[in-house]
Amino acid sequence: MLRTILTVSLLSTVMMAQPIDRTKPPETPALPAFKLPPLHEFTLTNGLPVVLIEDTRLPMVTLRLAFQAGSKYDPAGHPGLSEAVSRLLTEGTASRPARELAEEITGLGGAISASSNADHLMVAASGLSENLDKLVELTADIVRNANFPKDEVELYQQNRKQELQAQRAQAAYLASEKFNEVVFGQHPYARRSPTPESIDATSTETLAAFRDKHLMPNNAVLVLLGNLPPRAQVRKMLETRFGDWKKGTAPKLTASAPPKPKRSITVVNRPGSVQADIQMGRLGLTRTQDGYFPLVVGNTILGGGASSRLFNDIREKRGFAYSVGSGHAALAEAGVFRSVMQVRNEVVEPAIEAMTEHLAAMGKERVSADELSNVKNYLSGTFVMSLETQAGMAGQVVSTKALGLPNSYLETYTTRIRATEPDQIQAIARQVMSPESISIVVVGDAKSILPAVEKFGEVDVSEARD
Repeated sequence: MLRTILTVSLLSTVMMAQPIDRTKPPETPALPAFKLPPLHEFTLTNGLPVVLIEDTRLPMVTLRLAFQAGSKYDPAGHPGLSEAVSRLLTEGTASRPARELAEEITGLGGAISASSNADHLMVAASGLSENLDKLVELTADIVRNANFPKDEVELYQQNRKQELQAQRAQAAYLASEKFNEVVFGQHPYARRSPTPESIDATSTETLAAFRDKHLMPNNAVLVLLGNLPPRAQVRKMLETRFGDWKKGTAPKLTASAPPKPKRSITVVNRPGSVQADIQMGRLGLTRTQDGYFPLVVGNTILGGGASSRLFNDIREKRGFAYSVGSGHAALAEAGVFRSVMQVRNEVVEPAIEAMTEHLAAMGKERVSADELSNVKNYLSGTFVMSLETQAGMAGQVVSTKALGLPNSYLETYTTRIRATEPDQIQAIARQVMSPESISIVVVGDAKSILPAVEKFGEVDVSEARD
């Protein structure tokens, strides 16, 4: 025993005597390749695709049901209808008033919600494994039989108009709205929020018509993940709950293609603003286009967080902006890249100049080895961490399926991120980040900022809408 104590003491003394270089971060070990758990896939008799994923760590189940019914399918003249349907789906069905429905869901120790984005309308549910059948039954009732009660519709109209008024009081919202209009033109992606008029036009009838036109089994995908019963039992349960839901003819999206990117400058006049909200960007890439992964890596180096170039220069070094960064959103029909910042009126000119310089530099100069390594580690690590929870895994799988991507997309994500090389980033930056083809949108007091903005080219001025 004494010899063991002396040996441990000696080893500790030797280790303490070794110098530690605190100027270098510890080396990050290589992440193992991500491996999807087995996916069991089949299609119900009514055409509803189903994906089952086992996760026995907890006695929980998570459900995602995605429809091709996002805001891009809003009828002409009625923007925001998909959003309204998603918000009111859980406010009562033909057999369950809103309160009774909420009490049943709560009694299961679960939750059911719905949301809409540009491409999809999504129903999300979760609960204890022992209540799976009831959870599926309630989900089926909601998507098939929501009755959009008049009093709930009127409450939605009142609340949504107040919410819209609050949104439109924010310069950042106005900047995003105008930026989408400029970049997407006549494509439905240009308009994702409702108007006061479209909110007033929302009714039980218009909501039910949208549901009946878009929410059908062969226009959806169902992902069920968690501590599940045997597969045959799950399949029988799903056939029981969804089997008599009749398939229909899924509507096709008919829309003009977004315009080709070109240099443009727009000022949205917001009298009295003491700062300017600036967005600069253009069409990006979808997940299936060549250059997507180099664009993800390059964008993160440019403006993806507190270690990015934009943050360290425009905020930390120059002090032009408190909030600055860039992002890339890959939608089903198109991607969009944008860099954003909010600056004081008196520094609008040097701030735009600095942002333009950084965009140009991404295509002219190779990113450093340290930048590339750090961002690869960050993107790979956050991606793998996002799949650790049931909600994260179900969300990624249902999005992959709804976008028509192969199962290998998730498994090869980190590999493709880590395979990105500096010359690939330069090439895609010259295409997507080049100042010659970006649109610039500035929201602020035109009287104060217009002289500065005009130094970058011809400016189109519009008034902020109420």
